[in-house]
Amino acid sequence: MSVVIAPGPTETQALVDASGLGKSYPKVFRNTDRLRAMGGLLLGRGNRDGVSVLRDVDMVVNRGQSVGIIGENGAGKSTLLKLISGVLTPTSGQVRVAGRVGALLELGAGFHPEFSGRDNVMMAATLYGLTAAELRDRLPGIIEFADIGDYIDEPVKHYSSGMIVRLGFAVIAALRPDLLITDEVLAVGDESFQKKCVQWLERYLGDGGTLLLVSHSMYHVQKLCQRACWLRDGTVAMQGDVFDVTQAYLAYHERKAARTEAPTENRATIEFTVDQFEINGQTGSQPVLIEFGSTLEIRVCIHSRDCRVPVLLIGILRGDGTAIYGFSSETDEVAIASEGSSGDYRFAIELADLQLLPGSYTLRAHAADSEGLRLFDTAIRDVTIRGSTREMGMIRLPHRWIEHHQIEVGESESTPDPHKMAAS
Repeated sequence: MSVVIAPGPTETQALVDASGLGKSYPKVFRNTDRLRAMGGLLLGRGNRDGVSVLRDVDMVVNRGQSVGIIGENGAGKSTLLKLISGVLTPTSGQVRVAGRVGALLELGAGFHPEFSGRDNVMMAATLYGLTAAELRDRLPGIIEFADIGDYIDEPVKHYSSGMIVRLGFAVIAALRPDLLITDEVLAVGDESFQKKCVQWLERYLGDGGTLLLVSHSMYHVQKLCQRACWLRDGTVAMQGDVFDVTQAYLAYHERKAARTEAPTENRATIEFTVDQFEINGQTGSQPVLIEFGSTLEIRVCIHSRDCRVPVLLIGILRGDGTAIYGFSSETDEVAIASEGSSGDYRFAIELADLQLLPGSYTLRAHAADSEGLRLFDTAIRDVTIRGSTREMGMIRLPHRWIEHHQIEVGESESTPDPHKMAAS
């Protein structure tokens, strides 16, 4: 149950090594709860009946890695960062941190509201260990990076949340710590400052810096991080490659928002039923994992109660229910033959070189009557497309760049130089 700040890191040493990390708080709804919690602490019994916000977290972050911490509100992300940065003491387990840590956690944390921005920068830099000479050299760069104008000499209590983040990030940018910990910094501030922060972070990581980033923006996590850790209800739901983890997290949210409980029916009375729905050889209800650009094979068996030929409709939807593509055996004029007199009709479809972008999708197989007018039964399977592309949307469209050249000063955009076009 400890936080250890070790000497500076070596090339092979882990910057962060957390084992069995946990944090709980006592229940203090009434005055008696506070007295009981204080008594437990004095007697060394801890918070036996406390509320656990983080449990059994194991994490290793090596020098030069960038790790995104993702999860819903209340999942324990900020608590984990505070434990790693030493702001909080763990209730269970331990975390070892090697090297100098720069933390941007809560807005305004560490800033005195009555002091000016300039004074707060000087105090923060001193606390981080800068000498008077180092501070004198770096102060102009810090003020320039913050870019808050004359407010630098105004009390911080007059600052907006965006201005506070600007000031805090400017201090961190000047220090270049071994480990940078940020909590939703990119969610505050205007577009130009966010762009400046991202550019600085990319340079910092390119120079071998180490980053722990909490963000609800999967775009920023995928752009800046190599790995990700998904926290759910205080425990690690998944950690690993950033694209694998973020896609699983987005799929979880899409299904959570879209899935509704379907009413149950007596299937024995339905004229057409979907008895089998197989994707790439996999049956059951578990989501199917498919690599981007690979082949998707669908096999469906529809049972017809009176042996009339059914129509099969296939629908592909995004995880949130947005329709992407649909087709049917009727519109494709597929000839269907039954298996003897059993009333079972089998369909097999292949979608080669699948161009659905990485993400979560739902496939639906509908059993309709012979005319394709009435739907009688529906089977649903979840599919996750896996890949590392940063394209946007749902589907890849073939494209190529046919013009790309730099317009020089004095050159008209409407009349590009054909010689420069050829050179490009």
